[in-house]
Amino acid sequence: MRTDLKPKPIVVGVDPDPDKRTALAWAADEARRRRRPLTLVYAQGVPLPGYRPEGGRPSWEQWPKELHRAGAEVLDGALAFAEERQPAVEISAVLAEGRPAWVLAEQSHHAALVVIGSRRPGGARESFTSAAVALPLTAHAACPVVVVRESEGTRPPGLVVGVDGSPDSAAAVDFAFEEAGTLGANLRALYVWHAPLLGVLDEQATLQECRRVLAETTAGRTAAHPEVELHHEVVEGHPVQVLTEASDHALGLVVGTRGRGGFRGLRLGSVSQGVLHHARCTVITVPHGQRR
Repeated sequence: MRTDLKPKPIVVGVDPDPDKRTALAWAADEARRRRRPLTLVYAQGVPLPGYRPEGGRPSWEQWPKELHRAGAEVLDGALAFAEERQPAVEISAVLAEGRPAWVLAEQSHHAALVVIGSRRPGGARESFTSAAVALPLTAHAACPVVVVRESEGTRPPGLVVGVDGSPDSAAAVDFAFEEAGTLGANLRALYVWHAPLLGVLDEQATLQECRRVLAETTAGRTAAHPEVELHHEVVEGHPVQVLTEASDHALGLVVGTRGRGGFRGLRLGSVSQGVLHHARCTVITVPHGQRR
C-alpha cells in the first residue's frame, strides 16, 4: 500500500479585489487546522472590472497576453497574503481560463474542500459575481463547497446542520461533526418539518417520527467525536426560513446538496439554494457520496 500520497488540497477561488480576502483567510486557516496543502485558483475569461492596460486598449489578439498578466498579478497578491497568514502551509497557485464556477467544479474532483467568498446579497454586482459562481459550483462540485460570508464581527462558536434523513443529509452530518471537532465548536442538529396544507392526521406521531430520524442520523457520530457537544432539535416551519434564522446565531451552516423530494439529475435542492441566498453565516454544502 502506498504511503506517499499527498492529502487532497483545500482549493480557494481568489477574488480579484485585494480588499476581499475573507474567503482566502478562512481557507488558509482551515488548511493549517486540517494539515492540508492550499491551492489558490484564479479563473479568468474577461478583463477585470476597470482594467486598462498601459498604452491604451490592446487589440483582440493581445487580450490573452494582457489577461494572463493581470491574472498573474492577482494571484501574486493573494499568494503573498496567504503565505504571510499561514507560513507553515504548503501553498500553490493556478491561473486558469474559463468561467470560475466550471473551473472550480473541475478542481473539486481532486480537492478536500472548495472555498469561495460571498458578499451579502443586495446589489446588481452581487448577482453577477458571488451568486453566479456559488449556485452552479455547488450543484456540480464533487466535494464540499464553503461559501464564506464577509466578516461581520465575532460569531457564536457553534455550527448548525440541517437533517432530513436523506443520504445527502447523513453526509452533511458527518462533515458537520468533523468540522465542529476541527473548530472546537458545538453542533446543533435541526430537523425541520413542514406540515402540508391540509395538516397532519396525528401531529404527535409525526413529531415522534422526526425525532427518531434525527436521533438515528446523528447516532454513532458522538462516539467518533466525543469532543463535540451536540444539541438535537425538531422545529416546525419552512426549512429555508428556519435554517436562515438559525444561521443568525451560528459560525456556519451545513446542508446536503439535495434532500428528500429532489428530482433525479437535479444536484442542488431548493433548500440548499435558499440558504445559499439567505443565510447570514458561512454555508457549507456537502454532496452525497463525496470522496475523501
